[in-house]
Amino acid sequence: MKLIAKQNIIRGFLAMLVATMILSSCQDNLSLDPISEISNSSFWKTEDDARGGMYGMYTRFRGEAQTKLFLWGEARSDVMERSLGGTNNYERYYLNSLDRNFAGPDWMGLYTVVHDANLLIKNVPNIPFADESDKQAILAQAHTMRAFVYFIMARTWGGVPLVTDPTEGYSPDMTQRVKAPVSEIFGLIKQDIDQALAYYPDNTFPTGRFFWSKPAALTLKGDVYLWTAKRQGGGDSDAEIAMAALNEAKNADVALLDDFSQVFAYGNKGNKEIVMAIRFQELETGNISAYQDMYMSSAFLSADMDEATRAAIGTLGGNPYWRISDEVRPQFSDADQRKAATYLDIFTNGGQDHYGAVQLKFKGTVIGGARQFIDDFVIYRYADILLLLAEAKNVLGMDPTEEMNAVRERAYGEQFASHVFVNGNPEANDEAILQERLFEFALEGKRWWDLVRFGKAFELVPSLRDRADEQHLLLFPISETTLSLEPNVEQNDGYN
Repeated sequence: MKLIAKQNIIRGFLAMLVATMILSSCQDNLSLDPISEISNSSFWKTEDDARGGMYGMYTRFRGEAQTKLFLWGEARSDVMERSLGGTNNYERYYLNSLDRNFAGPDWMGLYTVVHDANLLIKNVPNIPFADESDKQAILAQAHTMRAFVYFIMARTWGGVPLVTDPTEGYSPDMTQRVKAPVSEIFGLIKQDIDQALAYYPDNTFPTGRFFWSKPAALTLKGDVYLWTAKRQGGGDSDAEIAMAALNEAKNADVALLDDFSQVFAYGNKGNKEIVMAIRFQELETGNISAYQDMYMSSAFLSADMDEATRAAIGTLGGNPYWRISDEVRPQFSDADQRKAATYLDIFTNGGQDHYGAVQLKFKGTVIGGARQFIDDFVIYRYADILLLLAEAKNVLGMDPTEEMNAVRERAYGEQFASHVFVNGNPEANDEAILQERLFEFALEGKRWWDLVRFGKAFELVPSLRDRADEQHLLLFPISETTLSLEPNVEQNDGYN
């Protein structure tokens, strides 16, 4: 594809060399050839080359998480609305007014991650390793990464160009592709997940839980098969596969933390509830702006705010461009500890007037007197396993009580007895599971995809009510820039 050819090929190899130097400490073993001479023949030779390629893949994956995963996965949902500081163009998401000229983030960055995974999958098998399990671990992560990235794209745009080989030439047949049917995309996703699971040696986590692992791949498998069960005609068969994968993931070293806020605390990264996260650290990246823009700057700090609220906000940072919505905030119960850990309501006039709200899950940390929004972006955690498992059981007509009440008991603590889930019919259970996912995962980049998977977007998103005849809105448009660079790619229906 033109999007990842030429400059990105050179840039990709350079990034892998840099990653190898920084992360593998193997500077003395590298031959730093001029950029124009970097090629497969000079790079894919050693274990350090393979590790450098893998670290480069994760680095570019992290770049996609700074804002884009939230914009694709939640920004268009009922969770978001305008805040005190204006809109910063975010209104195009929650008002669902995207078009080909303002289409949201394109897929270019995702294809660079796919390109990295493709390079690893092609070249690592030919590199000698002292320990074969180290080779298999890299290949497992490459297959899982490619599966996850295509899962993002399939849910966001539907059919997309299917690229499974590194883009190493400039001919039109290599750089200009047509969109593959979404069924083919999911075929590759499932194949990659199975291949990855065959490579992972055991159901354990790497230190920090910010690399793909077998428990994370199993959770991804459950997520994928639930999507195809509900959205791609997979039905009970796919739901059974999802349930089996999630039950296996559940046996890993995972647990719900008693204090919900500690799941996201900057000083508690990689805790036992995390299944897979994208690691952010000081000086490695800028602020995660999607969350930075849900906080508070001095320009909007009201003089009428009480001291307790000022103390809860703490060091200011970011801008209040958008916030958790009036639609969603009242749905939280004061008895639910997730409320106080997810957002803070701001009142003025002695508590009489609602002034605004700031998010609290990803408020970062204060370094040198400045707030840095460098929390890890959590892709999966143990509550995901539980609630996806509850959903799979419900599809199959089974009782999801165990999983639902595990999540609720942590949420309500001593008041759990007043909030016990009671099994009902499949429709009532589905509604309860979706609502529980809202309380559990608000602001974590999941709500839009949840609404689409449950078939509730046109019912629950205010800007989509009375627009059920516009089903094309379930997908994002393809940007005009992408279409101009990809002449063989057709715009998604409804956006022409």
